[in-house]
Amino acid sequence: MTQLVAGVDSSTQSCKVTIRDAATGAVVREGRAAHPDGTSVDPRRWWDALGTAVADAGGLTDVGAVAIAGQQHGMVALDADGHVVRDALLWNDVRSADAAAQMVEEIGRESWVARTGLVPVASFTGTKLRWLRDAEPDNAGRVAAVALPHDWLSWRLRGYGPADESPLGPDLDALATDASDASGTAYWDPVRREYDPDLFELALGRPMRVAGSEPTADTVVVPRVVAHDEAMGTLDVEVALPNGAVAPAGLVVAAGLGDNAGAALGLGLAPGDIAVSLGTSGTVFGVTATEVLDPSGTVAGFADGTGSRLPIVTTLNAARVLEVIGGLLGVDHDALGELALQAPAGADGLVLVPYFVGERTPNRPDATASLLGMTPGTTDRPHLARAAVEGMLCALADGLAAVEGAGVTVSRLLLIGGAARNEAVRTVAAQVFGRDVLIPEPGEYVASGAARQATWALTGALPSWDIATTTVPADPHPEVLEQYRAAAR
Repeated sequence: MTQLVAGVDSSTQSCKVTIRDAATGAVVREGRAAHPDGTSVDPRRWWDALGTAVADAGGLTDVGAVAIAGQQHGMVALDADGHVVRDALLWNDVRSADAAAQMVEEIGRESWVARTGLVPVASFTGTKLRWLRDAEPDNAGRVAAVALPHDWLSWRLRGYGPADESPLGPDLDALATDASDASGTAYWDPVRREYDPDLFELALGRPMRVAGSEPTADTVVVPRVVAHDEAMGTLDVEVALPNGAVAPAGLVVAAGLGDNAGAALGLGLAPGDIAVSLGTSGTVFGVTATEVLDPSGTVAGFADGTGSRLPIVTTLNAARVLEVIGGLLGVDHDALGELALQAPAGADGLVLVPYFVGERTPNRPDATASLLGMTPGTTDRPHLARAAVEGMLCALADGLAAVEGAGVTVSRLLLIGGAARNEAVRTVAAQVFGRDVLIPEPGEYVASGAARQATWALTGALPSWDIATTTVPADPHPEVLEQYRAAAR
């Protein structure tokens, strides 16, 4: 009898659900639903989208286990009754940039790297708590627990929440997370694999306690960290999701994980494999068994979803760049790619530095985009399209160089994400990165990683699912990256 598992990718833009054969990884059915735009969102909109996506995927009644992978760093603040205190600040909300700078100044970059594997920037949860403490003290005083998006969704899926919305009520001590997502908070140590209470208090100004530990006065609950191969729990009751979907009693809810750790697990990355992901934002990440410490803060030393490390570099601007320039030119991604291939490598000196919404790497939250090298010969549609593709990829090539500079071996480079399906993006990637680029078959790899983890929790073994790839041969054009770096200084 076929055993089914479900993986969820609750990303910035949407919720995707994939239901797979646990033995082979074959996709049985899928569903999706949109998330609202913006950098702050009412988490209940994610819960609504999860219900819609589950219903669109044909439900969970025949599924044995589920895991949720979610966008990292988002601040979900709950009061004592399980209600959301305010809209969640997402990873791409930069209002906490000043708070991040203050926190770095208070204990120093070296101390942050030694204790958390990262240097705070506006993206991380801890900086958003500091912003909340300073900007909205009344709301900060109401906070009884702090969760991340995937923690909160898993908690709701397991039947917890406000008393009038859930069968099990507001049990904050039932909150749980995994190491990969906890490591993006800026108050969790991926080496000792435990929270740093002093850093949490530095952020919110109040002490923390881990869910399930002895209650003490005026503490704020943080989710307990579940092992990557274990489950948060098994449903004792049927849980009603929005839009008519249900999670049946007996469903195993696995630990879940952060989205990039989910993609790494979905791709089956091994040491030496590096993935470049082209979503709205961009990421460069890989798996290594060794500790990664980057005093510059460019590379964050997160945990992965298997017990290893996930060094990662993140940019705020990736496929967003193609959307902006495509909108300006009145074309979709495919047509933008066709235009880009009409111009030569380097776009005859036209360079787009694509900081449209500020930037996280480098840490320039207030930056704006720039277009340099405009002449009568370069100010046309093909050159602008080419500059957009090159600017997006050059920013990530700098990320790859930082990962290598942190001591991570790069043997294979994989290109994933919606923009990786564009022929121009593939062609330019082989030029900018100067190495063979592997393109995995199209798929929802974050959701696939969550489904692999769900199988692990259900069966006790991490499955091996085959993935087909195509190779774009290296075609080095170092001048493209050189002119970009000169423009982006």
